[in-house]
Amino acid sequence: MIGYKEAFFESESGNLCIVMELCDNGDLLQAIEKHKKNKTKYTEKQIWHLFIQTVRGLKALHELKICHRDIKCANLFLTKSGMIKLGDLNVSKVAKKGMMHTQTGTPYYASPEVWKDKPYDHKSDIWSLGCVLYEMITLLPPFRANSM
Repeated sequence: MIGYKEAFFESESGNLCIVMELCDNGDLLQAIEKHKKNKTKYTEKQIWHLFIQTVRGLKALHELKICHRDIKCANLFLTKSGMIKLGDLNVSKVAKKGMMHTQTGTPYYASPEVWKDKPYDHKSDIWSLGCVLYEMITLLPPFRANSM
């Protein structure tokens, strides 16, 4: 996870400022777009390296009963040293009673139960993680459409 450092209100604008750990190599979606532009692909070794780190981060969240609910390439941040960090937990939720009901997340990565407006749990994050893996391999999201 991206580390939280501090938060403060900027007095002139009244904005809340959140200081977080620097991920100095953008996000996974930007990296995928760069691969597309350069007509290159990730190697299997690179994919495993990033995927295993992501699984470990998600496992840590799930052990705390936190469901991320928006796992996608744009929410996986990269460092120049080769680390990947989970970020953007603004729709995450502590699943105290096990199942959640709010339809949230990003359509390309949402699990079938979220789409069907049915109860879901942390397994929905695993579905989204599978979509991220597919996108790292093919450089395309697994499900594409012109409309919802």
